[in-house]
Amino acid sequence: MQKPKPNAKPKVLIADKLSPRAADIFKARGIEVDVKTGLSRDELIEIIDQYDGLAVRSATKVTPPVLEAAKKLRVIGRAGIGIDNIDLPTATAHGIVVMNTPFGNSITTAEHAIAMLFALARQIPPANASTQAGKWEKNRFMGVELTSKVLGIIGCGNIGSIVASRALGLKMKVVAFDPFLTAERAIEIGVEKVALDDLLAQADFITLHTPLTDKTRNLINAANLAKTKAGVSIINCARGGLIVEKDLQAALASGQVAGAALDVFEVEPAKENVLFGMENVICTPHLGAATKEAQVNVAIQVADQMADYLLLGAVVNAINMPNISAEDAPRIKPYVALAERLGSLAGQLTETGIKEIAIEYAGNIGELNCAPLTAAAMAGILQPLMADVNMVSAPIIAKERGIAVAETKRQSTGAFDTYIRLTLKTERQTRSLAGTVFSDGKPRIIQLKGINMEAELAPRMLYIANNDKPGFIGALGTLLGKHNINIASFNLGREKLGGNAVALIAIDNEINDNVLEEVRALEQVIQAKMLVF
Repeated sequence: MQKPKPNAKPKVLIADKLSPRAADIFKARGIEVDVKTGLSRDELIEIIDQYDGLAVRSATKVTPPVLEAAKKLRVIGRAGIGIDNIDLPTATAHGIVVMNTPFGNSITTAEHAIAMLFALARQIPPANASTQAGKWEKNRFMGVELTSKVLGIIGCGNIGSIVASRALGLKMKVVAFDPFLTAERAIEIGVEKVALDDLLAQADFITLHTPLTDKTRNLINAANLAKTKAGVSIINCARGGLIVEKDLQAALASGQVAGAALDVFEVEPAKENVLFGMENVICTPHLGAATKEAQVNVAIQVADQMADYLLLGAVVNAINMPNISAEDAPRIKPYVALAERLGSLAGQLTETGIKEIAIEYAGNIGELNCAPLTAAAMAGILQPLMADVNMVSAPIIAKERGIAVAETKRQSTGAFDTYIRLTLKTERQTRSLAGTVFSDGKPRIIQLKGINMEAELAPRMLYIANNDKPGFIGALGTLLGKHNINIASFNLGREKLGGNAVALIAIDNEINDNVLEEVRALEQVIQAKMLVF
């Protein structure tokens, strides 16, 4: 759906327990905020249409029915990393930006993984229970040193790299599997990048720090557990769905896996689990981010990010939209408007299926973050075809429809220092148009159908392609005057004397279909369309 434009005072709902600092930040920045935790699904659905923003942790489930009811919602902020409690495809389809806070609890989660590592190596929890039960089983709890052992890290992003740093400090050898880890980054953080099978075969301890996706779900299964070194220990402080728990139970029972330390489970809260009660399993109730520092950090970050988006249009740590920093937002805003207007103009003039979209950024504009501009142009193109689309949903919709999108940057070679050129290839033709932003911050069309012209886009415009012959302007003016349609501005361009010409005419009244047919019937008119911006 197309979201309403930001109002003077957005309203945010905090639906899960966050540090009071979050509400304080919203209020200080002029945003209304309600704190209502523990809402049932139906209670949330009943009130969600009042809010522009929704802040959650992991308890609130943002499901399709909730999103369908969220008519005003523009942003969901997850105070934490995982977003499996948010239906991302549905949020994206509804044009809602989904943000997380990937750095607020990184150190805390990494430290918990290291604590689990020590607990496994020295069997601390069972030794503690035995000792407090009055037993003195010193010979029973024979541990292992971590020094010189191989730690395999699956997922070496922010948290994984912190774990690597701590493990290297313990004089462990660290190998990492991560498809997105570059060779240069691996060298920088001191790890050896390996294939998954190599990691499984080498590691004495394996720790998981990857998001839960279709590709990573059930990653640790019977087949992969069989590839591990006998007596390996496994730590999971990431997401429960990464491990097939029944397969891990079998591997623990057989001795293939010596021990496991789990902070997350397939079903949470985990009141029952096949792994509970096993002596070689350590379990904690999703404590990875449970420190005072982390709780405050993620609350501050999610509030600042959501406020920046609602007030400034800045997008930080978004899962489903290109990022725009608060510093870049004022600079990029006029070009976002230009890209959207160019796209809208192209979309309204297009009558057949779109096959390809090419966007060219010339001059200084190429130094900006152009991903949001591309998203804006795509939204503008698709809106005339389907109203429920915006910058968030447009790239997904284009991909679903098989529309190829290409983006290029180059030095300016024309009369203008910087401009955007948009080229659409349809089933019947290729159409190109270009625009720039003048010093007043307003977008201007500078080329249409390859014809140079200059036009400011008004809310209502009449587009005409015609033959460049005398009498056309007079005939059009007479016709519009007859129907009491006032012309605000008249912008013309032509290919050559007597050749193809185009006109963009700003008008104060909308033209109905009957009048439009009369315009099309004028002798020199090739095409005429009513445009709305």
